[in-house]
Amino acid sequence: MKQIRFRYVASIVLAAVMVVTGCSSGGTQTESGGGQGGGQQVTLSMHSWRVEDTEGYKAIIKVFEADNPNIKIDFKPFKATEYNTILNTALQSDSGPDILQLRPYAPGIALAEAGHLEPLDNVPGISTIPKDVLAAATGKDGKVYGVPLSLNSTQFYYNKKIFEQNGLQPPKSWDELIATAKTLKEKGIVPISFGAKEGWLLSLSHGVIAPASYSGTDYLDKLLKGKSDLKSAEFLQSVQRMQELIPYFPENYVGLELNDMRTLFATEKAAMFINGSFELEGIKKLNPDLPLDFFPMPTNDGKQVLTTWVDGSYAINAKSKHKAEALKFMEFMATKKFGELFANQFKRISAVPGVSTDDPLVNKMAELSQSSATPYLMVVNFAEGKPTTKQTLENALQGMYLGKLTPEQVAEEVQKSAATWFPPFKK
Repeated sequence: MKQIRFRYVASIVLAAVMVVTGCSSGGTQTESGGGQGGGQQVTLSMHSWRVEDTEGYKAIIKVFEADNPNIKIDFKPFKATEYNTILNTALQSDSGPDILQLRPYAPGIALAEAGHLEPLDNVPGISTIPKDVLAAATGKDGKVYGVPLSLNSTQFYYNKKIFEQNGLQPPKSWDELIATAKTLKEKGIVPISFGAKEGWLLSLSHGVIAPASYSGTDYLDKLLKGKSDLKSAEFLQSVQRMQELIPYFPENYVGLELNDMRTLFATEKAAMFINGSFELEGIKKLNPDLPLDFFPMPTNDGKQVLTTWVDGSYAINAKSKHKAEALKFMEFMATKKFGELFANQFKRISAVPGVSTDDPLVNKMAELSQSSATPYLMVVNFAEGKPTTKQTLENALQGMYLGKLTPEQVAEEVQKSAATWFPPFKK
């Protein structure tokens, strides 16, 4: 695999604290007459931002609890856009969960630097996970603070039936993509299911489109060395292309969120859907019979590229009163058994090496992640700053879609943000 490097009013935060406080890092203990040798049963609180994964995690946790009858896990997910605020508030008030889902790269590493996380270097099996994967949860001190879950990719999903009925093939260039979208629009079909209400979806879509403008060049290397910047012709073109796609989005797209986009595509009212590998399970749940496939982003040099990064990890709260039991779950997460359960339950690429799935699309994503990958720049390299450069891009793109900013102004805002903290820009 190639190397792969929110705000709410006080009342909402207060409500979040009240919710989380009931899940103290101390967990709970009750007398248990069953299990291995009897003794006390420990309940670990486990928090996540993946509400849609609740049932899947229950199934996986059930397997762990069968092997560890004295340990129970209380899985509680929160809305993704609220998770960071809820988690940070809980950790700062010493009421965080025993086990927490860790955002990849800079946001997660920041929690480690603040002393909220327990090092996991000695967890059995963690050394089998490649270092470039562990890098997403490795602190600046070199210690590993999370067991990575999966390798994500982003791509264009498409409806094979709609394409076939209209004589279309997956595009091999930007011009072909625009021509495909025009044909679909002329047929009265929404070409691309897209929404601009949630900022993270904009940086995600940009992460798919942007590499096409610099793949096959030395731009990425020059950028990361500070020899180029985010106002370059390559980056500007990527923002201009985000603007060029506007005619092919649904009506009122600025008010659509992920659930709207997913439903539009799954109910076959849109032909394409730009999103991550983590959406595959949700799409299939909505419509198991959807004739689904995907294509990587066609690049300027006639090739194709799949944007990849390591997704969230699970970490242990440094103030948990049940670290030994939580470490048992970390050990479980580093096994091939967990990797296979995770991959098949959620239709995702496991971070555990040597795991394949029963889903051909997931296996296809895994293969392309090996052969045609490029890092998700805003997550891997530009997720720092206050606000982060990633958030700055999201806000600026929302401004562009509202007609308030030009692509040039978007690039200017992003560069201005990165220049405040990105070391190569400060030389």
